[in-house]
Amino acid sequence: MFNFDEIIDRRDTLSIKYDYAARRGRPADVFPMWVADMDFRAPPCVAETLSERVAHGIYGYSDTDAAYDRAVSDWFLRRHGWEVSPEWNCVTPGVVPALHLAVRAFTGPGDGVLIQPPVYYPFSEAVGSQGRRLVTNELVLNGGKYEIDFADFEEKAKSAELFILCSPANPAGRVWTRDELTRLGEICLKYGLVVISDEIHADFVYSGSRHSVFAGLSEKFADITVTCTSPSKTFNLAGLMHANIFIKNPALRRAFRREYSAAGLSQGSVMGIAACRAVYERGEPWLAELLAYLGGNLRLAADCFADGKLRLVRPEGTYLLWLDCRALGLPPAELDRKILGGLKLWLDDGAMFGSGGEGFTRLNMALPRSRLADALSRFSALKN
Repeated sequence: MFNFDEIIDRRDTLSIKYDYAARRGRPADVFPMWVADMDFRAPPCVAETLSERVAHGIYGYSDTDAAYDRAVSDWFLRRHGWEVSPEWNCVTPGVVPALHLAVRAFTGPGDGVLIQPPVYYPFSEAVGSQGRRLVTNELVLNGGKYEIDFADFEEKAKSAELFILCSPANPAGRVWTRDELTRLGEICLKYGLVVISDEIHADFVYSGSRHSVFAGLSEKFADITVTCTSPSKTFNLAGLMHANIFIKNPALRRAFRREYSAAGLSQGSVMGIAACRAVYERGEPWLAELLAYLGGNLRLAADCFADGKLRLVRPEGTYLLWLDCRALGLPPAELDRKILGGLKLWLDDGAMFGSGGEGFTRLNMALPRSRLADALSRFSALKN
């Protein structure tokens, strides 16, 4: 029903993925597979809804309403079995701004913030930019799958006030089990850590795995957690700058909103609000077909890297591929140069994701299969 094979020219559309290679120090002729947005049209209901809103002609200050609240609540109950209350929701321009606000709200200068690298690099940026102390519990790659070193996590939790969880994990591709999340939560309770749970990739889970909302595992966990969500990854809406941040604990919610107000923020974007309601009410058929298509892309990539020096860390979730290139024996900068200059691919160098990322690279597989096949074929120069 939906054509994910369509090749759409995104050049000259102010796309940071396609239009700003030179500004970001990359050759103009490389194919971009770096930033996590998809090369697929958003569901038709988005264009329909935004066209109607544009036709109205007035785009003044806007806010959410009861219909919006129902759409959001129904989505999380239906998809994830998590019952949320509208009063918990703090609408922000995105998850990354929410991370910075949360670090400011729940820690002071010099306080420890615990993360699990290799992990989405804005986590460490949110810590450092606010003058907090970075504490790391490095994930362990064991038999082609990342695991948590719980003994190290507990030791590091003793010197932290805040834990930023990435669930599903980006770039590690893990969909954490209920048992793993429960062990993390119990340690955080024991040492009094607030948990910021980034669950923006929650809707991208493949066969054999199931996403568990961290705050939905227990009332005690809900009481210490800020859950960061957005339709932006699921439905390719990142440019609309819209996220739903759920905070059940009233004291944590007040602290977060104080920082939000202090940053000069108030109402959300009229287009972001409209699009979010539209996809949560009418976007599910599109998402079902997208997940099936991405499953095919994943199989293609797995076949490509089934042998040779490059090893795919097969993801349980997200549409991001984490490629182990350590067998090449190249320093990170040299690996990046070979991929850029030799393969003509613009990927995300693994070193930017923190300790444990050296010798890896991350690529985005959310693109038409013909383009993915072309990109994967270029790796033959490095595989053997």
